[in-house]
Amino acid sequence: MEILFSNIGGVEPKKEARPESGEAGYPAEGSRPAGSRPSVLKVSARSRPSAVAGAIAGVIRETGRAELQSIGAGATNQAVKAIAIARSYLQEDGIDIVCIPSFAEVTIEQEERTAMRLVVERRN
Repeated sequence: MEILFSNIGGVEPKKEARPESGEAGYPAEGSRPAGSRPSVLKVSARSRPSAVAGAIAGVIRETGRAELQSIGAGATNQAVKAIAIARSYLQEDGIDIVCIPSFAEVTIEQEERTAMRLVVERRN
């Protein structure tokens, strides 16, 4: 089940020096295995925090690390609420998490925007 919490069309991260899709180490576009999760959970102002929290908890249980991206105050508010809810979901399993916020430059319809990047990881 692929989960993407975004109503933002055409959001692309700023291009970094990395191989093109299909080259060694990077799967071809659209070739993600069935059942795998997206690498970045994109949260919009209309995202339901409890649904995003469930996705965060699932990714943390699977991989130990989830990454969220939000653009704007409303989307960031929903993302932070989702992280707080996910923390309570994970505490039932004895897992504690931390959030590491940062900024990310993204291109939306040929326009540079600043997004919040929220990395959620298991606490060591």
